[in-house]
Amino acid sequence: MLIVGCGDVGLRVASHLPSRVKLMALTSSPERAPALRAQHITPLQGNLDDPATLRRLAGLATRVVHLAPPPSHNPDWRSDPRTLALLRALRLRSAPQSLVYGSTSGVYGDCAGDWVPETRRVNPNTPRSQRRVHAEHQLRLYGRVSGTPVHILRIPGIYAPDREGGTPRGRLLKGTPVLRQEDDVYTNHIHADDLARACLAALWRGKPQRITHVSDDTQLLMGDYFDLAADLYQLPRPPRLPRSTAQEQLPLMLLSFMGESRRLDNLRLKTELKLVLRYPTVESGLRA
Repeated sequence: MLIVGCGDVGLRVASHLPSRVKLMALTSSPERAPALRAQHITPLQGNLDDPATLRRLAGLATRVVHLAPPPSHNPDWRSDPRTLALLRALRLRSAPQSLVYGSTSGVYGDCAGDWVPETRRVNPNTPRSQRRVHAEHQLRLYGRVSGTPVHILRIPGIYAPDREGGTPRGRLLKGTPVLRQEDDVYTNHIHADDLARACLAALWRGKPQRITHVSDDTQLLMGDYFDLAADLYQLPRPPRLPRSTAQEQLPLMLLSFMGESRRLDNLRLKTELKLVLRYPTVESGLRA
C-alpha cells in the first residue's frame, strides 16, 4: 500500500493494518524518514510539486490512499496540479487495484441546512473547494480509463483528542465568538480514527467511481457544538454574535466555514462500506 499525504490520518490508516502489509509513504521531508520507519512504513522521497520526483511510484503499490491536499496557492486556482502529477506517475506502469481519495464536503457549498446525499450536485464557492472538485474529476476519469476502482471520500471536520488542534479546546480558551442561534449553521464531524477505518473499508469494499460521505451521526449547529465542548471541558461557553457583527470581528477563513450549512447523509458509509462508527457522535469522541 502507498499512502500519499501521510500526516495524522495517514499514520492512523497505517496503524490499523496488519504487519504483513508492506507500507510505503511518499514524503518530501527527509527528516520524516526515521519517524515513518519507526511505524514500519518505508519512506519514498518525492514531492507532488515536482513531478519528476514521482516516477518511482509507478507500479509500486496495488492499493493507494491519496490524502494530500491541493496547493493553497496556484496560478490556476481551480485546478489541483498535485493530483494530476500523481496520476501521471501512476499511469507509467500497471495500475493499482484500488485508489481512495480524501476530498472535502466543502464541494457542496452552502446548502441552507438541507440534508445532502452524495448525488447532490457540487457547488463549490471557495478556491480550495473548487480545487477539490477538479481533483475528484481527474481521479474518476483516471479510474474509468485505467480500470482502477477509484473511491472518493467527502470528509467534513476531522477531530480527535490526540490530534494536534483536534478539539475545540484551544478556540474555547481564546473566547472566539460563535453565531447566535438564528444565524447559525449546521456543522459535520468525523473522528480521525473512524476516518482512517473508512479509508481502509473503501479500499477493499468501495464501489468503483463511487462517492461516500465520511461523517458521524451528529446533528448540531456550530454554536451548540462549541457549547457542548465547553461544558465537557468545564470552560465558559463562547459569546454569541449576530452575523453582521461577526463579519467585522472574525477572520475570513473562519467566516467561510460559518457561511456554509449542510447535514451530510451517511447511509452509504454504513450500508455500502459497512462501517460501524466507534464514535457515532462528537460527544462520545470528545469524552473518549
